[in-house]
Amino acid sequence: MNIQKNIPLKDKNWFQTGGPAKLFFEPTNGEEFAQALDYARTNTEPIFVLGQGANILISDDGFDGLVIRPALKNITAQENGDSVLITAGSGVTMSDLIEWCLDHNILGLEEFSGIPGTIGGSVYINLHYFQFLLEHFLISAHVIEKSTGTILLVDRAWFNFGYDYSTLFEHNHFLVDATFQLRKVTDLEVAFARGRRTEIIRHRTARYPATHTCGSFFRNFHPHEVTLESNGKKMIYTAYYLDKIGVKGTLAVGDAIVSHQHANMLVNRGAATSTDIVQLVQLMQKKVREQFNIVPQPECELVGFKEWPLL
Repeated sequence: MNIQKNIPLKDKNWFQTGGPAKLFFEPTNGEEFAQALDYARTNTEPIFVLGQGANILISDDGFDGLVIRPALKNITAQENGDSVLITAGSGVTMSDLIEWCLDHNILGLEEFSGIPGTIGGSVYINLHYFQFLLEHFLISAHVIEKSTGTILLVDRAWFNFGYDYSTLFEHNHFLVDATFQLRKVTDLEVAFARGRRTEIIRHRTARYPATHTCGSFFRNFHPHEVTLESNGKKMIYTAYYLDKIGVKGTLAVGDAIVSHQHANMLVNRGAATSTDIVQLVQLMQKKVREQFNIVPQPECELVGFKEWPLL
């Protein structure tokens, strides 16, 4: 195995912040993935599995262990009438998979156009866009067991999917590949879908920052965490509270600022550190707590921090 040492991670995540990985490896198949896990077990190294880094904040100290960035990038198709099963490796980006499907007259995943991430990261977090959830398309997957390196075939139920959640959050298994049930369609339907994809991306670009961010930093509240109601329903949307405290486009620490487009998205204007982002998040948490007596919690995953840095 070509395990590299002291590899920068700043250029491998969307915030463009953070320190280096002590060790770094990119497996290209399941066997290499298993070897990497065995190396980490043998040498008692912590493990972090990295995709495109679109939903993480890495400590300025980096990660003191083995970062595995899967480079499993095979895509295969198995047709069954109008239905088609697409299997993609965990290192394939969602954007590349959507484009591959469109090139082969296959539809379904284009609803997730414009959202960064690999298949591994997308399944991990149960990627969603409005009413569309990735779990609606996934039917099976191969996962690798952290403690043994054994590769298991699992079905959708195994993942216990929820909002921004899957069994992979327990960090006992990592995705090797995933199989999605999609639709075989005509050239005309593909042309329509390409136009829809362009419109989805245009819509996202108009609403959200497209670079140097992790997307929504805070998860929405659970109903039991809030008391405020609107039209008889609990107001669970964190962006609502952040809009009310007036931080959009103004609250900043160093080069880290709350986006002018969305109050729940933070942006690195160029020279921000992860410490700047943490301090900005703390300010946001304190302001929401002072006004509403609730504390928003991150959806963004914090990586490499020796102690929990937030409220």
